[in-house]
Amino acid sequence: MTIAIGDKLPAATFKEKMADGPVEITTDQLFAGKRVVLFAVPGAFTPTCSLNHLPGYLENRDTILGKVDDIAVVAVNDWHVMGAWAQSSGGLGKIHFLADWDAGFTKAVGLDADLSAGGLGLRSKRYSMLVEDGVVKALNVEESPGQATVSGAAAMLEQL
Repeated sequence: MTIAIGDKLPAATFKEKMADGPVEITTDQLFAGKRVVLFAVPGAFTPTCSLNHLPGYLENRDTILGKVDDIAVVAVNDWHVMGAWAQSSGGLGKIHFLADWDAGFTKAVGLDADLSAGGLGLRSKRYSMLVEDGVVKALNVEESPGQATVSGAAAMLEQL
């Protein structure tokens, strides 16, 4: 079942690369008592994710952070890949790059996608959500993983 507006996010633990190695970040640490924009991509370094989706959030970071407490991107990748993507994109230290290495969170929110036909295996659907104190207030799921319009930064800014 796919998570819906008004639902509480399930408990999960992500990994994020820091200067001295990975740190674990729980959903409670990230969302409790905060207003957070979370967006998900099918894979770090993939074309739409790197060229269309992530750049909008980085370019609009300050404007978004004027309306929320934090911004995070999540992908079904390991923390090494997410850390390298943060570094190469210029996003390191600007937003959280969360590794959902085992797709535990992605499956729990019902937004997993089998992209085996494209050689990617189990991944996340592309989406964005506004989360307030762990509760989903807005949810924008793309129809196609190759598009980043309804889940992009411009669309999210209209919802804030």
